[in-house]
Amino acid sequence: MGQNTVETGRNTKITSNIYNMSATQKSVSVADYLLLRLQQLHVTEVFQVPGDYVKHFTQALENFEGIETIGAINELDAAYAADAYARTRGLGAVSLQYGVSTFSALNAIAGAYVERAPVVVISATPGADARNITDMFGILYHHSTGNLAADEEIFRHVTVGAVTLSTSEGAPEIIDALLVAALTHQRPVYIACYKEVWAELCDAPSATPLEPQPFITEARLLENAVEQAWSMISAAQNPLILAGVEVLRHGLSPLLEQIIEASGILYTTTSLGKTVLDEKGDKFIGTYSDAASVDSVLDIVKASDCVITLGAIMTDDYLLLVTNKYANMVLCTTEETRAGYFKYEDIGLKDFMEALLEKFKNNAPYPLKTVAPPPPTYPEPWLSSSDSGGDSQPDGLTFNRFFQYVTKFWDDNNLMPETVLTLGVSSSMYVATNIYGMSKGSFVSSAAWQIIGYETGAAAGAQLGSGKRAWTVAGDGGFMMLCQSLSTLARNQLDAIIFVMNNGVYAIEQVYVNVNAFNDGPDAPPFDAFDILPKWDYMALAQAYGADGYRVATISELNDLLGKFKTRSNKPTLVEVVIPEKDLPRQMSRLGNEQFPGPIVTY
Repeated sequence: MGQNTVETGRNTKITSNIYNMSATQKSVSVADYLLLRLQQLHVTEVFQVPGDYVKHFTQALENFEGIETIGAINELDAAYAADAYARTRGLGAVSLQYGVSTFSALNAIAGAYVERAPVVVISATPGADARNITDMFGILYHHSTGNLAADEEIFRHVTVGAVTLSTSEGAPEIIDALLVAALTHQRPVYIACYKEVWAELCDAPSATPLEPQPFITEARLLENAVEQAWSMISAAQNPLILAGVEVLRHGLSPLLEQIIEASGILYTTTSLGKTVLDEKGDKFIGTYSDAASVDSVLDIVKASDCVITLGAIMTDDYLLLVTNKYANMVLCTTEETRAGYFKYEDIGLKDFMEALLEKFKNNAPYPLKTVAPPPPTYPEPWLSSSDSGGDSQPDGLTFNRFFQYVTKFWDDNNLMPETVLTLGVSSSMYVATNIYGMSKGSFVSSAAWQIIGYETGAAAGAQLGSGKRAWTVAGDGGFMMLCQSLSTLARNQLDAIIFVMNNGVYAIEQVYVNVNAFNDGPDAPPFDAFDILPKWDYMALAQAYGADGYRVATISELNDLLGKFKTRSNKPTLVEVVIPEKDLPRQMSRLGNEQFPGPIVTY
């Protein structure tokens, strides 16, 4: 048998053998081969923006039983949806035209790469005939920069495997290797074909679904790392587990639960890792999002003398934590492992967690009897974090009042288990990290890549991938970037609810430019001109896109509207939530005032 090797990320190669099937084995097109493999991996929808180069794939998709085509309005819409679908289903796919389409989606795929969402990017390039014509006559084909390999070259930077097939020979091997890479690393892959190749025949796939490739950890290296970690953990008086998104992506949530139960140690999560487990039980202290956290969460994190960090992507949101706790931190991710100042290479996250679990099971004095503080009693944590921003109306809405009444509605109607919440980077995202009681995998956010507008595009993918109703909270600036996604929801009869927090400004941007602009009084500096947004008629927009539209400016109006969402429909809803321009939630105020130009501050 021949072999073909696909480069798949950091010093890792996945090699598959070319199928050696009999001549009687059924043949399928290359497009159908990929679709059959996706179907085996529970992908039942593929998001799409069509194009002439990729027509053989899109036509195959259109006629393929068991996978629905979800037509998107633009490339970011399609790719954000595929990203959210991957986060909630385990794998997502998006079909795009060459060049003008793939380049437009690059931002979204970069976010999927950073935040560990295994999206299969599918495309096609000019075919063999076009390449010959280019060589002969110097013709520049449409959508091309002149470098016909540019797409693949660029996507290598934001995927763990990028390949362009010039023939169907060996296609099954290469497709399998790419899909295995996506599953193994929980990151995107890119596959394109010469235009004609998607329609060419190859051997059909086996009936056995693909699986991630296990990570091989050297036993002695693992033992050394765990022993050093254990020396720190066993000496700690107030250890704390900080769980991150990789635990969820790699299916390690049950293992994390076992570690918590065997150790008795309290746990928190990063913002990106929120809902890595069901948020229940007496060990969850709440989500840690630095200064935006609930006070009790901050107190416990500050008091911890050993932070056991598992699968967490440590962004600059956690700079203060890492700089203050570095020497007392045990950390294992898919990319690095360390115990204090000691670093170890090539250790699998699962292997480390399993070894740590055995340590807790076999050593006294564990499990600890520590119990997390109870969640804040309603109307907290919202009431103490709300700021009227100069709004004199006691019934007026603020960011915190919005979440106060929405979460109460969820609790009163037992809707939390049926809800998936999508958020881009905005004031709302940081406020939303204060929610308690969400179900596993139900908090979908751009907390690491931090892209404005992600949330609206993600709604379709999150709802289709999870089977739950998507509730989306978008900043008005973010919604303006991707408002067309509302049309995708309407076209596909998805009853997602899009709340647009309309305060007329890029609030999160202004916070980090000059937070003092939110102060009241004549001495407050003005908002920067580039942070002032145009005024939109959101109700007219809802009508144009085929959605129901509502406008709420008071608590009473919000509560009346929420009652309509007790039942499901086949139509999306756009809700304009009117917020005072100077309403600055205290979560964001604390984050903004924490920015320091000089030496790192300490707790």
